[in-house]
Amino acid sequence: MTILELQNLKKYYATHKAVDDISFSIPEGNIFGLLGPNGAGKTTLLRMITGIFYPDSGNILFEGRKFNQLNDISKIGYMPEERGLYKKMKIGEQALYLARLKGMSRGDAMKKIKEWFVKFEMESWWNKKVNDLSKGMGQKLQFVITVLHEPKLLILDEPFSGLDPVNSNLIKDEIFNLAKAGTTIIFSTHRMEQVEEICNNIVLVNNGKKILDGSVGQIKDDFKEHIFKVGFDLMPDMMHNNGFNAFDIINIQEKYLTVKIREGYKPANVLQEILNQNTEIVSFNEILPSLNDIFIKVAGTKNHA
Repeated sequence: MTILELQNLKKYYATHKAVDDISFSIPEGNIFGLLGPNGAGKTTLLRMITGIFYPDSGNILFEGRKFNQLNDISKIGYMPEERGLYKKMKIGEQALYLARLKGMSRGDAMKKIKEWFVKFEMESWWNKKVNDLSKGMGQKLQFVITVLHEPKLLILDEPFSGLDPVNSNLIKDEIFNLAKAGTTIIFSTHRMEQVEEICNNIVLVNNGKKILDGSVGQIKDDFKEHIFKVGFDLMPDMMHNNGFNAFDIINIQEKYLTVKIREGYKPANVLQEILNQNTEIVSFNEILPSLNDIFIKVAGTKNHA
């Protein structure tokens, strides 16, 4: 089932096309990456999905029908890149207040807050104020507040910003746990290496336009360049000679060879030619392009992380 579908969304500011005719759909239970450099239009898209902005044209379908802010907003959790916490309010009171705004009863809210505070080792924070927190601690609090009401669609805009590696892994594990429990997650970032670890599907935007979408595996497969890394116990002398029919040698290391298969040949041809050198191969792996490499190729620009 598709939980969210965007149909030809447009949002213009004067002469700037923040979102320019973008369409895509997100399957239920998916971890979906919304990717692109800063200023690509990601945040504007998210604000339209959550009803903060209205599109100039196009439609947003939620669970198969037109998005209705009054009925559907309670099913969405949105963690914006710019934090929206009350800086002088006590953390426990703030979590309870925001949970009640999402429709939770006081009893259910208190139970969930305590569970999450224990899980994230935040029990001692109850009477602290947001002003007293580091950026990373604020990130953990914002995440907890965003997921308290168990949204069907969870939107995370740069959720790892300011987090150390330990807390990044903590949030990452919870993202996987929520997805396993059936939550659909939109993960928005300009850090494409993070998406390769987390997301099933992605859409890549640049300058307000969609330039690519699909599953991570299929996209990487579509852009592969038939480059393989061959490992040896001992590199044979003949490997330094580039007189082969099936491949060109790109790089030689102590025990590894990087090769590019020539048109008309297959990996089996490469293996046979190397084995003909009376050597033993210990590994043979295809090198797939990173999402960042693919972005540079399709957008013609570097993604400055």
